[in-house]
Amino acid sequence: MSGICPTCGLPKELCVCETIAKEDQIIKVKLAKRKFGKLTTLIEGIDPRKIDIKDVAKKLKSKFACGGTVKGNSIELQGDHKSRVKEELIKLGFASNTIDTN
Repeated sequence: MSGICPTCGLPKELCVCETIAKEDQIIKVKLAKRKFGKLTTLIEGIDPRKIDIKDVAKKLKSKFACGGTVKGNSIELQGDHKSRVKEELIKLGFASNTIDTN
């Protein structure tokens, strides 16, 4: 038998805490140049205490067929995926008006 979420009081299967937290995140997507001119897409602003950031990174890496990692509160994806990250984050449940791709 699964436990009960300490935040919302619902069973773990019905917990909506992560869904609510996704709508409150202010996410910034930017491009960084690394060693030897390699491009890296940085996704910052996801709170790892409220959202499973490793799961989000895993889904993005799978979708874009690239490598990547989680460092602190940011996700690093190898390559230039800035133009496609916003629509994928929206599909994962993040609010479109809170994602900044400038």
